[in-house]
Amino acid sequence: MKSILQELFNGSIYPDELIISRDPDYSLLSKKISEMMNMWRNKLSKDEFAEFEALMDLRSEVDSLHAEASFMYGFKLATWIMIEVITGKGELVRNKN
Repeated sequence: MKSILQELFNGSIYPDELIISRDPDYSLLSKKISEMMNMWRNKLSKDEFAEFEALMDLRSEVDSLHAEASFMYGFKLATWIMIEVITGKGELVRNKN
């Protein structure tokens, strides 16, 4: 079994593809999105729906960029927390002087 570092180096880790929301609302919201997309597909002309899909694709790209930034920030924050814990800096217990 390869270590996480080996898998990361080899490009075998794809967190975005492996994350599956366990929130019960996730599947309900996904279903609603699909239903609404079908509704708009039926209401709009082919060209208008293509423009609408392009807008949705742009929104998805923005959401992905935000998710990436959030992941990176969270990872960095967790790393700084671990550094603080390991080095003992900023102890939780105050010294009594």
